[in-house]
Amino acid sequence: MLQVDTPRGAAHVHLHRADEPRAGLVLGHGAGGGVTSRDLVAVTDAALSEGVTVAFVEQPYRVAGRRSPAPAHHLDDVWLAVVEELVADELRGLPLIVGGRSLGARVACRTANATGAVAVLCLAFPLQPPRRTTGSAPVSRLPELELVRVPMLVVQGERDPFGIPPAAARRRVIRVPGDHSLRTDVQAVAEAVRTWLPGIVRRQR
Repeated sequence: MLQVDTPRGAAHVHLHRADEPRAGLVLGHGAGGGVTSRDLVAVTDAALSEGVTVAFVEQPYRVAGRRSPAPAHHLDDVWLAVVEELVADELRGLPLIVGGRSLGARVACRTANATGAVAVLCLAFPLQPPRRTTGSAPVSRLPELELVRVPMLVVQGERDPFGIPPAAARRRVIRVPGDHSLRTDVQAVAEAVRTWLPGIVRRQR
């Protein structure tokens, strides 16, 4: 594990090195979860099998033991600082893929252009919070997805209460059994990523 000092506190990076890396994949965790969620672990195994080194970024609020996430701009500041350090050292010279699950996917999308990523991987992107019985409809987060200008894979549970993002020219959306947790069939999640990654890596070569 690496510790990276950022403008918003210390972040931890859990690095899983491929034997002969062809690319690097940097992943962020969900709002209240950590880097050991079953879908992230399954994706790590899939990426390693394709020669992709994986780096999990643990945000400072989770390092400090808090479950409530920091403000969005704090999360983005941390992510950019960590990715900059990884690209300068452990992932130097490798094509960069960024992503994460839920909240981590949102951070990766918002900052994809700034990091110079060649692709984005979103697991359980929280498109729109479930509507409450009172009040106005929640605001869609589709604009965050549309900020991304590079190829993107979204893996979404077919019963996700946060909805399912639409496919687009650069955005492939794969539905798998289950809900927002993506726990029902983690092998389906891994297979979706394993099928997508080689094309991304080949394009960079």
